[in-house]
Parts: sequence; structure tokens; C-alpha cells
Amino acid sequence: MLRIFAASVVLLAAGAAGAGAQSSSTPPAAAPAKSPAAAQPAAGPQVAVLETVLGNIVIKFADRDAPKTVANFKKLVKQGFYDGTCFHRVIAGFMIQGGDPNSRDTDPGNDGMGGPGYTVPAEIKLKHVRGAVATARQGDQMNPARASSGSQFFIDVAPQPSLDQGGYTVFGRVIQGMDVVDKIVALGADPATPRGPAGPNPGKKALVRKATLEPLSKYEKPAAAAPDTTK
Repeated sequence: MLRIFAASVVLLAAGAAGAGAQSSSTPPAAAPAKSPAAAQPAAGPQVAVLETVLGNIVIKFADRDAPKTVANFKKLVKQGFYDGTCFHRVIAGFMIQGGDPNSRDTDPGNDGMGGPGYTVPAEIKLKHVRGAVATARQGDQMNPARASSGSQFFIDVAPQPSLDQGGYTVFGRVIQGMDVVDKIVALGADPATPRGPAGPNPGKKALVRKATLEPLSKYEKPAAAAPDTTK
């Protein structure tokens, strides 16, 4: 059972205000013409790069299978939410878990209980294979809809069929840096690593210095077109 936090869903209500019409016998002066804005190129596929103290982890997103989860993760990366956090739970043969802002402080006792204050709807489709990146969540008894944590995530270090049955949202996979993931999970075997009720917590030894978004093309080349056999 993944140790995660209790969080209420934040509902944001937006109100729209209409502009009042101005009546006058004299027509208002025309606003000066503005030069057309330069067209912005459409953003291509992106990856998340977690710059840790042990090396970089590159995550390819599963945009089609978990669009809401991916959009939320990208938003948090852009906000710098993950910068300075740590992988606070590592279990050999299972996974490494991070994304908790509480892991920035010096109290390991509150790790696993923090987040942005909301959850994300479940998007349970993909399997838990080695390198799969998934969201943590509360258990079914408290969370029958299986909604995901707003920020906490984990990376599988081996296939986890029990999680496929349990229902967790997989929203990406590691395409570069599994050696770094293996180094982080190995910290759990270090006698100097503190042990908590949820498992070993390596703290700053598994620090994420910065998380960024970069073009997928930098790490994965497009598949070559099939040769034309009709000629």
C-alpha cells in the first residue's frame, strides 16, 4: 500500500464579468492599430527531465492514455514544484516514490503526506512495467474513485502485476536514466538510510535538484518511414 496524503479536491469557480456598453453622440476614437503578433510554433511532444544528485531521469509522457495526469504534472514542473524535493520512499524490487513538497524540510516524519492540495481523476489504463511512472494515491476504502495524488508519483523498478490489479494511473515511462533509478532504490539497503513506517527514506541523497520540460526529439528520434516498395 502506498503511503500518501489526505487531500481534499479543490473546486475552482470562475465568474465572467461583462463590459458595459457606452452610449455617446460622438463615436469613440479608434484604438491605434496593433501589429499582428508573430505566430507561435506549436509545441511538440515533451519529456520531463528530473535532475537528481545521482544523475538525470528522463520521462516520456503517455499523453493519450493519461491526458489529465500529464497536464497536471507538466503544470507542476513549469511552476518549479518538484525542484528541491526528494525521493522519500525507496523499496527494493518495487519502486521509488517522490513528489512530496514536505520532503524539502528536515522532518522525515511528514514525508508522504504533502501535496498541492487537490487530487487528479483516475486514468487507469497502462501496465506497471519496469520504468513505468505512476501516481500515488489513497487506498480504496478512503478513495473509491481511485483519484491520484496531486503531485506524488513513483517509478517501478520491476513489473508490478499487483498494482495493475489495484488500479493506479500510469502516465509515463523512463526512457533514459533507469540506472539512476536503480542507484536511488539501492539507497534503501544502506544501513545509514533512515527507516520509517512506509519504508527507507534516503532524503537528500535522492534529491531532485530541478525538474524541466524538454523536447522529446532530443532524446528519441522519430521512427524511420518504411521504404517505398511500389517503385
